[in-house]
Amino acid sequence: MNYPKHKSEESVQDYLETILLLNRKQASVRSIDIARELGYSKPSVSVAMKNLRLKEYIEVSEEGFITLTPTGLEIAKYVLERHTVLSQWLIRMGVTPEIAMEDACKMEHDMSHESFEAIKNYLQNHGDV
Repeated sequence: MNYPKHKSEESVQDYLETILLLNRKQASVRSIDIARELGYSKPSVSVAMKNLRLKEYIEVSEEGFITLTPTGLEIAKYVLERHTVLSQWLIRMGVTPEIAMEDACKMEHDMSHESFEAIKNYLQNHGDV
């Protein structure tokens, strides 16, 4: 997947991943749910949702329900896969789950596609994924 990679994209990725995870846990997602999950203020999340809507990563209904567009869903799934594989890999290497989750969150944004695929392929070939 190719899309711009800079610090603002890290935030975009985190929001999209959070929306995906919340969607898996509950029937509908609103800005307040995202604010609670991430520990951000409601105004900050509202600004972010506006930006995600402008980039056509999400749609917001008149009732305030947030859904991922196909593009937003693709990005969210990609980021979640990176987070999951990297955190599980770190845990298997002996890192505590809490630290593994934190480090995977940092790594998922900065690691090249090539390096991630190499790690994922290595783990798949060695029965670790």
